[in-house]
Amino acid sequence: MGNWDLNNKRALVTGGTKGIGKATVIELAELGAQVLFTGRDEKTVELVEQELRALGHQVFGLKADVTSTDHRHKVKDWIDSRWKSLDILVNNAGINIRKPTLDYLESEYRQLLEVNLIAPFELSRLLHQYLKGTTVGVVINVASVAGIMDARTGAPYGISKSGLIHLGRSLANEWATDNIRVNTVSPWFTRTPATESVLTNQEKLEKIISRTPLGRVANDKEIASVIAFLAMDKASFVNGQNIVVDGGASAAIL
Repeated sequence: MGNWDLNNKRALVTGGTKGIGKATVIELAELGAQVLFTGRDEKTVELVEQELRALGHQVFGLKADVTSTDHRHKVKDWIDSRWKSLDILVNNAGINIRKPTLDYLESEYRQLLEVNLIAPFELSRLLHQYLKGTTVGVVINVASVAGIMDARTGAPYGISKSGLIHLGRSLANEWATDNIRVNTVSPWFTRTPATESVLTNQEKLEKIISRTPLGRVANDKEIASVIAFLAMDKASFVNGQNIVVDGGASAAIL
C-alpha cells in the first residue's frame, strides 16, 4: 500500500506562507510531494518559495486570494497548465477577528465566513475534476476545536469552522465514489503568527494551558504532521473524519 512518503504526489496548500500552512508545505515537500502554495502578499510568496527551494524542495508559490473567483480560477489554470491533475488539496487559509458578538461589523463577519468557509467550498468544487483524475484524491480541511466547542475565539469563527467540519463530512460521503477522500484537522491553540496576540497574554496563556492535559500549546509542525498522514496512501481508509489535535483539551472535564 505504499511507503510512508508522498513521492510523485502533487499538492496544493492555501495560505502556505506562514504558520500551519507553511509547516504543511514543508512537511509535504520533505515527504517527496511537489507543492503549490498560495498567499495574498506577492513579496512574501516569493520569499517563501526562494527559502524552501534553497532547501531542495519542489515548491511553487502563487499570489492568490482564495476569496476571489478570479484568483481561484488562476489557481485552477496553474494546475491545468503545469500538472493536469491534483492529488492533495489542503484548505488551510483562514482568518479570525476576535470580538464580542454585538461588536462585529457586517463586513467583518462576512469576510471571515468568505475566507474560512465559502472559499474552501468553492475551491474544492473547482478542483474536483483534477482530484477525481488521480488514483485517489485527497481533500484536507484545516478547521479548529472552536468548531466543536466555544473556545472564546468569537462566534463567527466558530460558525465558520463548524461549517468546514460539516463540509468535510458531506464531501466525504458524496465524493467517495469519485475516489476522493475528505477529512478535517481541528487544532487547539497552536503557536503561529495568527495566535501571537493571544499567547503573549500571560493570563490567557495560563488559562489555555490549564485546559490542556498535555500542559502546553502545540507547534505548527505537530499539526502539519497529522495533515501529512491524512494525505498519504497509508490513510487510505480514513474518510469523513474530524481529527482533533488538541493535547486532550476536548477530552478533559476541567
